[in-house]
Amino acid sequence: MKKLQIFSLGLVMFSIIHNEVLLASELPDGKTLVEQVNALNEGEHVIRNLHMKMIDRRGKERERDTISFRKFFGEDKKTILFYKSPSNVKDTAFLTFDYKDESVDDDQWLYLPALRKVRRISASDRGDYFLGTDFTYEDIKKEGKVAIEDYTYKTIGREILNDIDTYKVEATTVDDETSKELGHSKLLMWIDSEIKIVRKSIFFDLNGNKLKTVKTGDIRKVDDIWTRHKLNVQNHKTGHQTIFTFSEVDYISSVDDRLLNKQSLMRGQ
Repeated sequence: MKKLQIFSLGLVMFSIIHNEVLLASELPDGKTLVEQVNALNEGEHVIRNLHMKMIDRRGKERERDTISFRKFFGEDKKTILFYKSPSNVKDTAFLTFDYKDESVDDDQWLYLPALRKVRRISASDRGDYFLGTDFTYEDIKKEGKVAIEDYTYKTIGREILNDIDTYKVEATTVDDETSKELGHSKLLMWIDSEIKIVRKSIFFDLNGNKLKTVKTGDIRKVDDIWTRHKLNVQNHKTGHQTIFTFSEVDYISSVDDRLLNKQSLMRGQ
């Protein structure tokens, strides 16, 4: 009787292990999924308005209105963002050059009109928060994409998220230096299995504690391009929240090359 129970238990354990191995083998590779996210069509150029709302833990709100212009030059991308209101931040501007070559550090500059000075953002500052929001400079630059070289990847499951089929991918930073630059050590991503957009991300700090959650909403096609219209970030450390709402997204109108340079930062739109 005891031998039969042990044999039956062994069969059950074998079945569980076999099914887990089978499930893992059916999941797509994590790095491949992230590469598919990065390959999503962004259009050759885009003009769009961005409304920012920042809410502190007491419920006090601050709002900002901006306009941004982005254009691809081959596989390199240049983006410039101008603040339009309120008056205390008007004419603040941010410029970023995102290079395809992973061995080349991306370039970023910030213009603060009160100082009448252009400040270069170094790679070591990319994990800093962007002008009072809960997005980092890296978040703003990547626009929902991921720097492949910064992480190792593992697909850990498949989940239904708000009625949408997603793959859950764990991305762990490659080393301590990268963690310090980014301001986090790991993130979990829920990637839409059909359109390959990250629907949700949870970031973890250098000690492995939950840092912030980013949710993507109102995803719909504009000029036949899947486009994110709302981003919501909840900072678990500060209780602060940031909501980005994109509008008047235009992939058709051209973007003048002369707008995408350091001189434009001080000159304005």
